[in-house]
Amino acid sequence: MTPPVASVDGISAKDTGGPTAVSSCPGLIVLRKRSDFLAAARARRQGTASMMVQARARNDDDPTIRVGFTCSKKVGNAVARNRAKRRLREAARAVLTRDGQAGYDYVLIGRAESTAARPFEALKGDLSYALRKLHG
Repeated sequence: MTPPVASVDGISAKDTGGPTAVSSCPGLIVLRKRSDFLAAARARRQGTASMMVQARARNDDDPTIRVGFTCSKKVGNAVARNRAKRRLREAARAVLTRDGQAGYDYVLIGRAESTAARPFEALKGDLSYALRKLHG
């Protein structure tokens, strides 16, 4: 039986672990490598009521905006963490394409109890506020 995603040249079509584009947002790329998350953790950060935002200028002449999402086990079980990350992804699609700066890496970290429970408009407002503070 052949696998459903077998290629002709023998190279598998699996995820390579590199950055991938966020669907429906041409300028955003998702961070996948641990080294990118660690580099963002050493950069500037701004906390809000519903998330922590870390921002790092890459200085590599690449105009794309890269974004990563994470939630610790303090947020809750896997269902709660995934719900919080889905909400952060949607907020990033709405806000980062408008307020984010080209050539930056952003990491959005969910907070326990508040990321999943906060109204979505307030979540987007928190992200906009954090970006203004980080870049202003």
